[in-house]
Amino acid sequence: MKSRPLEPKNELNHTRLYIIFGLVVIVFIFYVLRLFTLQIFQGENYQARAVDNRTREISLTTQRGKIYDRNGIVLARNVASYNVVITPADLPIDEGAIQDIYRRLSEIIDVPVSGGNTDSESVRNFTPCQTDLGITQIVYIGETNAPFDPVRIKCNINETTARIIQERSVDLSGVAVEVEAVREYPTGETTAEVVGFLGPIPAIEQNYWENLGFVSNRDKVGYAGVENSLNDILIGKNGYRVVEVDNSGQILRDLEAPVESVSGNSVTLTIDTRLQGAARAALIDWMKRQSLINNKSYTSGVVIAMNPKTGEILSLVSYPNYENNRMARLIPAYYYEQLNQDPHKPLFNHAISAEHPPGSVFKMAAAIGILNEGVVTPDQIINDPGLIRIEEKFFANDPNPTTRDYVCYLWKSGGSHGDLDFIGGLSQSCDVYFYKVGGGYKDEVPEGLNIWRLGEYARALGYGQVLGIELPGEQDGLIPDPNWKRINLGEVWSTGDTYIATIGQGFVLSTPLQVLVSVATLANDGKLMRPTLVKEVLNSEGEVIKPFEPDMLWDITKDPMIHVYDENFFQTDVVKTVEPWVVDLAKEGMREVVVSGTAETVFEDAEFQSAGKTGTAEYCDQIAQEKGVCDFGLWPSHAWYVGYAPYDNPEIAVVAFVYDGDEGAILAAPVVRKVMEAYFGLKSSAMP
Repeated sequence: MKSRPLEPKNELNHTRLYIIFGLVVIVFIFYVLRLFTLQIFQGENYQARAVDNRTREISLTTQRGKIYDRNGIVLARNVASYNVVITPADLPIDEGAIQDIYRRLSEIIDVPVSGGNTDSESVRNFTPCQTDLGITQIVYIGETNAPFDPVRIKCNINETTARIIQERSVDLSGVAVEVEAVREYPTGETTAEVVGFLGPIPAIEQNYWENLGFVSNRDKVGYAGVENSLNDILIGKNGYRVVEVDNSGQILRDLEAPVESVSGNSVTLTIDTRLQGAARAALIDWMKRQSLINNKSYTSGVVIAMNPKTGEILSLVSYPNYENNRMARLIPAYYYEQLNQDPHKPLFNHAISAEHPPGSVFKMAAAIGILNEGVVTPDQIINDPGLIRIEEKFFANDPNPTTRDYVCYLWKSGGSHGDLDFIGGLSQSCDVYFYKVGGGYKDEVPEGLNIWRLGEYARALGYGQVLGIELPGEQDGLIPDPNWKRINLGEVWSTGDTYIATIGQGFVLSTPLQVLVSVATLANDGKLMRPTLVKEVLNSEGEVIKPFEPDMLWDITKDPMIHVYDENFFQTDVVKTVEPWVVDLAKEGMREVVVSGTAETVFEDAEFQSAGKTGTAEYCDQIAQEKGVCDFGLWPSHAWYVGYAPYDNPEIAVVAFVYDGDEGAILAAPVVRKVMEAYFGLKSSAMP
């Protein structure tokens, strides 16, 4: 019997072996390639990410520079603010011990141990020191985000409470007092419109400031006043530390030498706080006094004083304003909203941003124009019958002109000024005189100054342009002309537009600062100085690094800037200056205003010689329209007065403006006198 061969058991299938081997090779190659890619091609990227994970840059806050007035009085400084903080990682392990610490702390700072929710919405909107959450919830949020970073529990505690916490530090593990520098404004609302206030970095400017090394939600920038306009000088530069941290965020060591912060420079302003206070009191007190007499509420006004020879602003009052100390640590939403909704606009700097019809104070531009252009001679007599009737034309050969009456302010009481020369027309502020010389009148004044030339002389005195004062929000006013009216209103310029523009009405708008500069320029013999608030810049050691240098923008008697127009009033390439004798006569006219003119009764017994110009400017803005008081011929009016003293050697020029203040001689001129008296009183008291 033949035996059968045995068949091998579990014989390995070669095909399957090759497949498995191939898969192993493929996987091996994949991981080799992947490892090669990660280490070679992407090695630098992952190495950088690893470094980022273990390194952190910590910003070291700078100190903002101080702000002083011209006499060294502090207007803005940094003071210590105490914040209670807890570092979650430094708390005990035992939950009972933690709760005991919370209870002890709660009794000291009056923050509940527990309260509120820590849902996703609450966590997302959480802002330290601006929350209703309890200590437990605040620490929970801090521990979740960064356990080794202190989280603020309560801000701006008083020094006594801070000392109590420090004394009990043994029993309050993880609790500490953080000292933070915050802004303080010792002079408060007296200088708030000049100094301004700080606020958190706005979202729209976040990238800009972060690129400069500043930290959102911690560092602050200027929001108003010189805190805003001089921010680059005052703010300084943050320092930084580059440190190594572990995976929980605990600092292990410095990786680089720390870069120290650079303190901001300090600034000495031209403002005299004593005069500022006197000017503010004069304005408010006089408005209140006249309110009782006239049974009318006067709500807002402006007083600005400057040295006409240097451009230094000695006081700048915008009323109403605000209390900037209430916004020193944070800006309360309710207070800011209250200011924002106030119809009298306390956040608005009326001195440089409000544009109003200047009224008769604008006649100084026409005054120098009519003499310099030879429209009239100084002795030429112009008759004021009280009322004149002109033909309202929209172009030279208008076949259908309308008749319109123009009156002087005495006409309302049945009077007139009669015959007037240049000095008389200016000192009596006669509207009819200026109507005739501005727009022309029959054979008496065959060719008036005209709107084009009026604009030239107005701009030469500073109207219609930004003057460059170091405050945010300065406006340029408006000097209208036919082109402006056609483009903006779609209407043709009329004869009447020229007449009323000559006396600062109609479309003419100016800021109180421009009115002040216009008369200060004449007082300074034609030299227009840039108005400035900055006297000196100091470094952190108190050394002057930028001394004061007056900046003359131009001299109207030497710098050719008045364009010459041909017979059709087309501008030529020729420019000219204002003759010095014209400036002298304009000054004589303003001197006569206080000697025998519209401000005589206000200054008749003054101990100093001054000159100036009154203004009563009719208006019809949105507020007047809402009140229903814009009746033709009975419009309400603003009160203006601008003057300077001493007349023969000016040291101070002052403008006062009262919104809806009726007559300038009654509401504004007395304020200017009080400010001048305060100035000379302070000057004499400082003399040895």
